Amino acid sequence: MIRELHLKRVGPAPEFHIAFADRLNLFTGDNGLGKTFLLDIAWWALTNTWAGDPAWPQRGKGEPAEISYHLVGKTGLTKEPTTSRFDFAHQLWPRTKARPVMPGLVIYVRVDGSFSVWDPARNYWKALQVKGVDQPDRPNAYHFKPENIWNGLEEDKRVLCNGLIRDWVSWQNQPEQDDTSPFNLLSKVIETLSPHPSEWMRPGKPARVSIEDVRDIPTVELPYGSIPVTQASAGVKRILGLAYLLVWTWYEHAQASALLNQPPTNTVILLMDEVESHLHPQWQRTILPAMLNVATGLKERIITQVIASTHSPLVLASIEPFFNDHTDKLFRFALDGTNVMLDEIPWAKQGDVVGWLTSDVFELKQARSKEAEIAIEAAEAFMRSDTQSLPDNLQTKEQIHHELLQVLAGHDPFWPRWIVKGMGDRD
Repeated sequence: MIRELHLKRVGPAPEFHIAFADRLNLFTGDNGLGKTFLLDIAWWALTNTWAGDPAWPQRGKGEPAEISYHLVGKTGLTKEPTTSRFDFAHQLWPRTKARPVMPGLVIYVRVDGSFSVWDPARNYWKALQVKGVDQPDRPNAYHFKPENIWNGLEEDKRVLCNGLIRDWVSWQNQPEQDDTSPFNLLSKVIETLSPHPSEWMRPGKPARVSIEDVRDIPTVELPYGSIPVTQASAGVKRILGLAYLLVWTWYEHAQASALLNQPPTNTVILLMDEVESHLHPQWQRTILPAMLNVATGLKERIITQVIASTHSPLVLASIEPFFNDHTDKLFRFALDGTNVMLDEIPWAKQGDVVGWLTSDVFELKQARSKEAEIAIEAAEAFMRSDTQSLPDNLQTKEQIHHELLQVLAGHDPFWPRWIVKGMGDRD
């Protein structure tokens, strides 16, 4: 797992210094301040590969652009952090020449529906020659575009992944099924990731759905019926793709470990960019707790570290029963003038979504529309006789009252205060 990350002259700020928690790390903040950038850097630190374009250093004279990270590997915490300084002459971030730390399985769930997987059994550094025998290079990592999730991934005429459609049906048709079989694992993960007991999902029987496609297509059973996975909604597809990648990654890691005559890893690191993307509030409220539980269903006594970004107050509210100050942290990207800041936010339960929206994490003054917020602030200024704070179009009691009628619901809890103090006392 990753313990620390230090950046100088790379990214939106002159420096970033992050000490990660062992289990859950949540990052919030406005768009464009560095959440995805941070996940890309964490992926690179863990795997020595880039999931997309490399991070670009800040130009100009001064200290060199530098990425420094501290990992906990198979043999424990390394004594010194690893540092890479950008090589402008070759336009790259040099990788360590020594054998890198083996952090465990790393899965990167990206906001655009793509995935990246790094497997210590299939992608880890090795000597180019063992006892005088040349070995083929192993892939740096596996990068899945959305279509690869469904239809498979190939490289240089090698089949790296069969894809969800073929693997699901193949796993389902295996004659012997036990608790560790991939289809049973997939069924359990899908059930765990379902949003609510009354909105369950489970695999159905494969079905032929097209005269032009000879494949049997997996189906998923929902409370209202069974549908082919290819015709599911965007949110359901995201969940099914995530479930498949988790099971595929673990299953193929176990197969490769057996071929290498070594035990599977006991560490899984999940990087998740906007974990709530495409999901209904019911799912936003359950997805992160479910992800914390999924890994334990793959293997007993497994260590899981999650680094996730989110814009959703429901995601933060959902983690309140499970947040542990000793193993979890909450961070916020914020803009202070022209400077991007990254701060650890002390964890405090807010109770509900409204509490999170108006907390230091999201900093909304009102959990309402912008127009309602302006009207209520004007009403409050009027009630305390602060005429200097009134907007030009809300200077009188009548103007404020008319605006409140336009923007607030009849049952809004602000009405009693306004009727008693704003309208009643001043009539």
